Amino acid sequence: MKKYVCPCGYVYDPEIGDPDSGIAPGTAWEDVPEDWVCPTCGLGKDMFEEE
Repeated sequence: MKKYVCPCGYVYDPEIGDPDSGIAPGTAWEDVPEDWVCPTCGLGKDMFEEE
């Protein structure tokens, strides 16, 4: 699965997910809710770019 990078440098890794925000490990980027935000800086999912 592809990783996605926020402008702040945070990397969303589908193998890790974002458990603190309720995103389970193994959750593909396409399955992350549209209202999810970067846990580091708060930017929206639309600001991330494919790594």
